[in-house]
Amino acid sequence: MQKGLIAAILLAVVVIGLGAFTRLTDAGLGCPDWPGCYGQFAVPQSEEHIQHAASAYPERPLEAHKAWNEMIHRYFAGALGLLVVGLAALAFWQKQNRLIALASVLLIGFQAILGMLTVTLGLMPIVVMGHLLGGFSMLALLFTWLMIAKRPIGKPQRSGRWLWLGLLVLVVQIALGGWTSANYSAISCQGLPLCHEEWLSSYQLDAFDPLPHATGNDYEFGVLSHEQRKTIHVTHRIWAGVTAIYLFILALSYIQRRHSDMERGRASRLIFILFTQVGLGVANVLWQVPLAIAVAHNLVAAMLLLSLISLILAHYQGAAVATFVEQKETHYGEVEHA
Repeated sequence: MQKGLIAAILLAVVVIGLGAFTRLTDAGLGCPDWPGCYGQFAVPQSEEHIQHAASAYPERPLEAHKAWNEMIHRYFAGALGLLVVGLAALAFWQKQNRLIALASVLLIGFQAILGMLTVTLGLMPIVVMGHLLGGFSMLALLFTWLMIAKRPIGKPQRSGRWLWLGLLVLVVQIALGGWTSANYSAISCQGLPLCHEEWLSSYQLDAFDPLPHATGNDYEFGVLSHEQRKTIHVTHRIWAGVTAIYLFILALSYIQRRHSDMERGRASRLIFILFTQVGLGVANVLWQVPLAIAVAHNLVAAMLLLSLISLILAHYQGAAVATFVEQKETHYGEVEHA
């Protein structure tokens, strides 16, 4: 089971990376239908199939490189779906972690629906962002499943509310990143730390309207004005600062205070990944979102999420170990007294 979960986690990371690559190469509609590509289960290659694709979708001529980007992403996503269903079936057969197994199957099914809607609704931003969040959620769920399978969790003696608040702050930042990407706002704001041009007076809250009107048949390349895209980008940057400061202070508190070695180690790793992510964000601005760095920015965001989840789990797993030791000491004390 654990080897299968590790394989699923690695596959989920690949799917997230391929999803970012597909989005950043403007290949989200490389195949205008779903689940195939121009009516085929692979990108059309023969002259006959290419002519059929041109007649079936005259408004979207075949661009083979974009179509392959999209289909490879779908192949890996499909493989992940099959693996998750297989792991869930095994969990039910072994009568272990059935709840999280069921949640994984439901989530992977929902992701498939969002993948279909991403295409059929022409890259509607709210669907694209939801699909990205679903991918991150799938990775987080599989990682949690693996960690729980390795070591049980318990009820901590101290509150973990600041950890959960940190998770909420990070999820909001990931969602803002997805909204920035889905609305093609990545290069709408130049300069550091904020835009070099005036942005506060032109800040527009309607930039976050979940259902903007498409100007054509789809939302490809964005439908918002420059001011609206700048609003999205600036908001993403501001919240990035909030996220970085909060997570840094949170992790530092776990390093300096009397926490377990496991918690301190994971807090140190969180700080390292956090600084890496900030560096990638700055590099994206300075070098105008180069493809490799932009994909890495997505992947490190996923690693940052897993790092924070591992710290949360360490908080609870450490409590389980402490409870077990306390029970053993109480038991031996009662035996000696008897």
